[in-house]
This record gives sequence, structure tokens and C-alpha cells, in this order.
Amino acid sequence: MRATSTPYILLGTLFTAGGYGATFLISVWFRAQGGSDIDAGNTLGMALIGTLIGVPLVGWCAGRIDAARLAALGALALAGGYALLGSLDGIEPAHLPRMAALLIGLGWGMFYLGAPLAFSERLTDTDRGPGFTRFSAFQMTGICGSPVVLSALVTQGGIGIEQAFLCVAAGGVIATVLLGTFSAREPRQEREAALRPWVIKIFTLARSTAVRPIVMAGLGGAVFSGMMAFQGSLAEGTSATASTFFAVHAVTAVASRLALVHRLSRWPRTPLVICLLGCLIVGLACLLGMAIHPGFQIAAAALTGAGYGLLYPVIQTWAVNASLPQDRHAALTWFVVAYFVGIFGFPAIGGWLLVTAGKSWFVGCLVAVAVLELAVAVGGVGNKRLGDR
Repeated sequence: MRATSTPYILLGTLFTAGGYGATFLISVWFRAQGGSDIDAGNTLGMALIGTLIGVPLVGWCAGRIDAARLAALGALALAGGYALLGSLDGIEPAHLPRMAALLIGLGWGMFYLGAPLAFSERLTDTDRGPGFTRFSAFQMTGICGSPVVLSALVTQGGIGIEQAFLCVAAGGVIATVLLGTFSAREPRQEREAALRPWVIKIFTLARSTAVRPIVMAGLGGAVFSGMMAFQGSLAEGTSATASTFFAVHAVTAVASRLALVHRLSRWPRTPLVICLLGCLIVGLACLLGMAIHPGFQIAAAALTGAGYGLLYPVIQTWAVNASLPQDRHAALTWFVVAYFVGIFGFPAIGGWLLVTAGKSWFVGCLVAVAVLELAVAVGGVGNKRLGDR
């Protein structure tokens, strides 16, 4: 792959990831319209349905259609969802916000599998670890940077959340052009006549160590969506702000990924995973101290940014490299499916728990899920380097 083509997929990733980051403001939008976190969680549940359509679609068709083109279509669908959401005057009728969430989930699901798949297909085994780390740095910048920028536009720029969503839609259109350009500049040489099977290969993956990072992706996605989507509610009534958490988390995650891009693959996997999940668990526990002092929120953002921010590319590379070459497509597809079950499935549970049981129980639930993820990792991780099978 030519170095001059890489910026197109990385910048396309940045803009599309900003669309997912904007979902962290959906709960704010619902509360501004007189709704609750339960309404936001139920609406984001529709995004899960969208992803469960988009991810299998890319998984089956990526052999016949370039995954980069499928990712571009995903960015366009995401743009359509935000265009619809930004045009609404309120939460009624309820099916319109849910339709917007369905489009957002469909687009994000298509992109989230299509873009790394297109990138992976054009990288060697040696370059895949550093490549995924660099790719995920741009992705995290978009995810965490978007709510910071949009919040500033709303609070200081004087625009409404609806107009901010329309800006996100425009970013999705730009991403569509960038990803389409990447596909044109780096055409894939081989085409497959048949659809790629991936569902049944879960039985093969279950007999390998690749199943563990796949399960971890789902658990980690639940933790990430919980602490990010409801950060505004956690900060409510304290002197902390959600934008501070997003900014510190993003800076820490991106800086650590870029600084360690060539070192992660050389470190033993077991102590690395334990250390990163330890940082994540301690960071989540710090969220309980936000009512005491905003410094706890900053500590939580930094620790979760370093822990989750570095853990994700580590387990993503592990899932791919721990699979046989003919199973890597299926491994990445299942990895993304598990991630989205956590990302969009947990908010419905988390929103209900936050409203009915309170912040302490909600944070305790996040900690428990992170501990379970650590148990899955330690239960079968050998003392290997990241790139080893």
C-alpha cells in the first residue's frame, strides 16, 4: 500500500468516528427534549439492530465488493441518520429518532468492519500491529474529539444540538468521499466469486485463542459505551463536566497509542493485558469520586484512556493474528459483532440502572464487567507477544 494513500483512509476514519462520538450527546438531546436516559438507551438499542444488519452485510459481501467501498457506503448511511436526527423538532413521534439511530448503527457497523478490513487486506502480518494501532488512534480521536467539539459549538458557539448533528452529517459525507478515493487509489487485486462464509466459522474460532479477544471486545464495548454515553449524567450535580472527561480520555488514548505504536507488539501479552485492564478498572472506580472532587474525573479519564485505549488495538490484532489466514476475515467480523453487542446493547441496561438504582450501582456494574473481561483474558492468555499465534 502506498504511503500517499494512507491519509485518505485515516482521515475518513476520523470523520466517520466523529459520527459515533456524537452518539454520546444523544442522551443530552433527549433530556433537553423532556426525555430520560431510559429513552436514550432504548433509542440506541435501535442502533444495535442497525449494526447487526450492517456488520453481517459487510462480512458476507467484502469478498466481492471492496471493503473500502462498503465502508464509504456506511459513512453515507451514518450521515443520513444524523441528517434525519438534526431535522427533528422533538422526540415525538418516537419512531423518527429510532429510525435515525437505525441508520447511524447501520452506517457505523458497515464502516467499523469495512474500514479495518480494507486496511488489513493491504498490510502484511508485520505491519498489521503498528497499522491497527495508528488506525485506532485516528478512530479514537474522532470518537472522543467529536463530543468535545460539538459541546463547544453548542455551549459557546450558540448553535443547537440539532445543528450540531447536521455538522456531523456533513462530516459523514466528507468521509464517504475520502474512503471512496482510497478504494480508487488502492484497488484490491483479487475478487471472490462467492459470498464469504463467516458465521459458521465461530466453531473453528472457538477452538482457538481468538475466541477470547472476541469475547473481550463485547465486554470492553459495554464498559466503553457506559462510561461515555452517560458521562453527562454522571457529571450532573458535580463540578465536573462531560467535555473534560472526553478531552482527557481522548488525549491520553491517542498519545499513548502513537507513542507505543511500535512497542506494543514486542511486549509479552499476559502482563500487558493485565496492566491495561488494571488501569481500566481503577479508572472506573475513580468515577465514584466525582461528587467529591473533579480531580477524580480527570484521573478516571486518564486511566481509562490509557487502559481501554491501548487494550483495544492489542486484542484486535490478537484476534486476527491468532487465526489461520483463511479464518481472519471471520475473526475480525465476529470481533466487530461482539463489540457492537456491547456498545449498543449495554446502554438500554445502563440507562435503566442509572435511573432506577443510581450512579454508584451503575459504576459498580461497569467495574464488574471490566473484572469479568480480565478473567476472560487471564483464563487463556499465554505469555506471548502480541503478534504470536
